[in-house]
Amino acid sequence: MPDIPKKPALSTRSPAHLRQRPVTVARRPMLIALNKPYGVLTQFTDAQGRQTLADFVDVPGVYPAGRLDRDSEGLLLLTNDGRLQARIAHPANKLAKTYWVQVEGIASHTQLQQLIGGIMLRDGPARATHVELLPPDIALSLWHRNPPIRVRQSIPTSWLALTITEGRNRQVRRMTAAVGLPTLRLIRRQIGRLTMPPLMPGQWCRVSAGDL
Repeated sequence: MPDIPKKPALSTRSPAHLRQRPVTVARRPMLIALNKPYGVLTQFTDAQGRQTLADFVDVPGVYPAGRLDRDSEGLLLLTNDGRLQARIAHPANKLAKTYWVQVEGIASHTQLQQLIGGIMLRDGPARATHVELLPPDIALSLWHRNPPIRVRQSIPTSWLALTITEGRNRQVRRMTAAVGLPTLRLIRRQIGRLTMPPLMPGQWCRVSAGDL
């Protein structure tokens, strides 16, 4: 009988040039605008059990682009893109941020000029690039804060729109206090050219980085 050629031994390993390499799937850059409620920490975990971003944003892989104090409200941006995060948050980029600020007392022209001209804080000079007195009924367009601000019947309040290009710790509050206008409520309204979408506290939506 003729010799029957033996079949080559089968291997469970593919030839080196055919082996599949891990496929890296590029993440699509994502930018989220959140209306951060009062009393919420700008982080996703807290050992003390306080409210965090995880109570409102269930999107994996995003992190805050900058901070907003626990007792402040309004526009907070989150992204999964490191370069975009740096563009928004790094002080060197001087991205303008506008706040609506309810202060104790009626702001005078002199006080507004002091904020524009610059004041000295403990960590150096600070100034607003723009400041204006808002109409008294601006509060009617806002959501109610929980808890509400303290009210002293003998002292009126007023609202300012104030823009800065820095982001030092509690800077706006320290600036208004330095000119005799203690801050009662602080809402971030705009970052760059992006104004906060019509969101209630705790709501978020996707936005475009091209709007900054």
